[in-house]
Amino acid sequence: MNHVTQAYSYRHVSASGNIRAGDGVLGGIFVSAATGTPTIAIYDDAADGVGTLLVDEFTPTPGQWIPLPFAFVNGLNIVIGGTVSATVGFTAG
Repeated sequence: MNHVTQAYSYRHVSASGNIRAGDGVLGGIFVSAATGTPTIAIYDDAADGVGTLLVDEFTPTPGQWIPLPFAFVNGLNIVIGGTVSATVGFTAG
């Protein structure tokens, strides 16, 4: 029996910052810890800009995989509020 598994490049994050400059596809985020009124917002930006909103601010739950199959053109910038430890899965364009 063949099993098909989607695999992503990844980056662990615990603070706001740019994940990738350039195009690609966001696969999702696994949240391992979240406290202190945690929030995550995601922007399509090559640096630390917040001009083009990809995913509006949401409250993550620890132990949760959040599928977010969205293409980005300029880059992938994550903005974190509170205390969050997460792994972002993505593919490069």
